[in-house]
Amino acid sequence: MSSERLIYLPLGGAGEIGMNAYVYGYGKPNAERLIVVDMGVAFPDMDGSPGVDLILPDITWLQERRDRIEAVFVTHAHEDHVGAVAHTYERLGAPIYARAFTANIARRKMAEHGHPEDAVHTVSPWPETVSAGPFQVSFLPISHSIPESSAMVIDTPEGRVIHSGDFKLDETPLVGEAFDPELWAEVSKEGVKALICDSTNVFSQHPGRSEASVGPEITKLVQSAQGMVVATTFASNVARVKTLADAGVRAGRSIVLMGRAMRRMIEASAETGVLQDFPSVVSPEEAKSIPRENLMLLVTGSQGERRAASAQLARGKYQGMEMKEGDLFLFSSKTIPGNEKGVIRIINAFSELGVDVVDDSSGLYHVSGHANRPDLERLSEIVNPQVVIPMHGEHRHLREHVKIAEQNGRTGVLAVNGMMVNLSGNKPKIAEYVETGRTYLDGTVQIGALDGVVRDRIRMALNGHVVVTLIVDEDDEPLGDPWCELKGLPETGRSKASLVDVLEADLGQWLGRADPKTMRDDDRLNEGLRRVVRQTSQDEIGKKPEVSVIVSRLS
Repeated sequence: MSSERLIYLPLGGAGEIGMNAYVYGYGKPNAERLIVVDMGVAFPDMDGSPGVDLILPDITWLQERRDRIEAVFVTHAHEDHVGAVAHTYERLGAPIYARAFTANIARRKMAEHGHPEDAVHTVSPWPETVSAGPFQVSFLPISHSIPESSAMVIDTPEGRVIHSGDFKLDETPLVGEAFDPELWAEVSKEGVKALICDSTNVFSQHPGRSEASVGPEITKLVQSAQGMVVATTFASNVARVKTLADAGVRAGRSIVLMGRAMRRMIEASAETGVLQDFPSVVSPEEAKSIPRENLMLLVTGSQGERRAASAQLARGKYQGMEMKEGDLFLFSSKTIPGNEKGVIRIINAFSELGVDVVDDSSGLYHVSGHANRPDLERLSEIVNPQVVIPMHGEHRHLREHVKIAEQNGRTGVLAVNGMMVNLSGNKPKIAEYVETGRTYLDGTVQIGALDGVVRDRIRMALNGHVVVTLIVDEDDEPLGDPWCELKGLPETGRSKASLVDVLEADLGQWLGRADPKTMRDDDRLNEGLRRVVRQTSQDEIGKKPEVSVIVSRLS
């Protein structure tokens, strides 16, 4: 039996949707040469990660083995796949490989963080191959909701592995490459050891629809509108942005792009040649002189993001444009679970302005970029792998996908973040468990999810904060009573007196009873004063706030 092994290890994206990071390795156990597929981010929410800017995979395991990393390969330019490449580059130091459009986006990110843009290498699609240690890696085109999405064909000494990336089986995608079943069959004909496969839409029972199917419906909607039309979608869904723009032109409207991400994606698409014949656009300044009924704005903010163009239009003006009664706003997108509140807030704000809002509840104005259950089964039939390992999904998605694989006579392996799978031989097995987690980008600093920073922030948000200040003289006697400053707490409590006054009175009484040993010991003082604040607050307002005690000693 060979002493080498082939391993697969998800560090992000398996058991969740977002923050994709997958490791493949080959070699002697604990000395494997490694490649990484994707390095993405997830987005924070106010409930679980208040104030955090981005969530990154915890790459401690990889960083400790950085001398064994051959390369990072990026399947496509969505943030949950490419968003962390610049944030982790310093710690990993490995070259990054991507196709032209994705490489364009990755280089912009590297430049923003002061990293060398030439660390990102552009690769042509299959059959071009990148040698990375014991691996030969190719980018196999597949359709998705962003240009130049690719599966990774990973040839190893133990056989071929295909990592699907995000995909749908769209043979008329309008922008980007169509799904080519013959090419996929050709690539798979010599045998595929494992298919590591997208699971996002595993519960959708009907075959996915083509991007081409939404154009006529959007055109009809825009042609029937009386006032100004504003539409939002994911800026990265360049095909949809073009569909919307074409619909606007057919309805005799001038097109305005609004929002930095929207302009950046269209520019990157044009620069790399994936987008041709995009209608000419007018600037927001030029749009002011065009009648409203002849305008169509394409804006960012399909997920309710507070600072995006759609949210700013809902609050009033954005770049001199504003919406009025009788205008139409179209969400040509699906709301990602967790973003519903932000989207509903925008819909209601538009409603108050008299704007008609159309979303995709009818199914007419959006198609998913991910394969539904029949499409997943079809891809498995074409590839015919020995093993199916679901990824890119919550636990329930992965589990369902394993069931489908097994119903179709294939081996399915349920592997969530941190489970290292040994793919050697004919029976894959869990080799070991690796500690995984999340890293928060908080401003410009990366902090561990368990460092306590965000936990303290949540506690302050839930319970409020009290700062107690005490001055002690040279004889270890209090110089006057301690005083309090309150943040996030009501002014009065159960006794109807000022909460600050009640706290300061109780603190003063406690100090009056404190013995000399306590007065000499800052730790004892800190703990005693803190306990009084929490107990009094519990009696007065039914909450125990976070407490900071500052003891200043006169020397």
